[in-house]
Amino acid sequence: MQGKIALEEHFAPPADWDKRLKYVSARLPNWPEFARRQEHTFDVGLKEMDDNGVEHTIVSLGAPGIQAILDPKDALEVAQRSNDLIKENCERRPGRFSAFAAIPMQDPELAARELERCVKDLGFRGCMVNGFTQLKTPDSAIYCDLPQYDPLWEMHVKLDVPFYLHPRNPSSLGVYEGHPWLLGSTWAFGVETATHALRMMGSGMFDRYPALQVIIGHLGESLPSSIWRVDHRIKKGGEVTRSKKPLTEYFRNNFHLTTSGNFHDSTLTQAITEVGVDRIMFSADYPFEEMGQAAQWFDKTTVLSDAERLKIGRTNAQKLFKMT
Repeated sequence: MQGKIALEEHFAPPADWDKRLKYVSARLPNWPEFARRQEHTFDVGLKEMDDNGVEHTIVSLGAPGIQAILDPKDALEVAQRSNDLIKENCERRPGRFSAFAAIPMQDPELAARELERCVKDLGFRGCMVNGFTQLKTPDSAIYCDLPQYDPLWEMHVKLDVPFYLHPRNPSSLGVYEGHPWLLGSTWAFGVETATHALRMMGSGMFDRYPALQVIIGHLGESLPSSIWRVDHRIKKGGEVTRSKKPLTEYFRNNFHLTTSGNFHDSTLTQAITEVGVDRIMFSADYPFEEMGQAAQWFDKTTVLSDAERLKIGRTNAQKLFKMT
């Protein structure tokens, strides 16, 4: 399929650009190649786009990025500098790239203002936040469901742009001790992000901001197959959330999923069954996945009709991001 739009594809400045930026995959043996590809998204990534029918990519800063900077003023400075750098690179290739803002979640008011600047002045499509945020101490973990983030949600609704919740490793790694292979995108990313999304659903924030739209990748971080049981056990066990509706309703009305890094027919079918074809969008997860593998699977999978392929590959993103 030609004309695809991808939206979980990452960019990183050169390694010596700002020592405060950290990247979760730097421990991997093949990190140097990932780093090279991430630093050259606008060149190497563009060639992969051209080779695989991807017309437009929304780029974002890799994880954990801004969320691992402990000082709010430092976080704002690096976020602004990163956003300006991404904008410069997008402008050199008109029509091929746009961006999600990196924002300093260490201070919700600063985060809202940087989002507004990026959307209004730089033409960004929303923001991407890499999981929980650290503040002041390395062992801190602040999650997006906390009420202090209401100014950010107000800004998202005002600007009518989505919030992309991207993975990072959990703050507590005890259960993974002795099994480092479980960390990162193999397992820990998905569990952490699914839990974070459930916290958001159960917090009442979507009752206060029903128009707010959130994106999660990897075909829903296993939530399509597990959210019915979450609601079932909440009801059976007499548990009380702060939300007014079953969590499944928020999942179906406030969340969008991407195919990033999960190129599997049965998982795609499950996601469509749970949230509907109109809430799923194509993505690869460059540079950690090959654009070619993502595109070849998506273009050939027999679980999609041509009309569904067009929606997931292009028109759903056009609608959500108001692209012409």
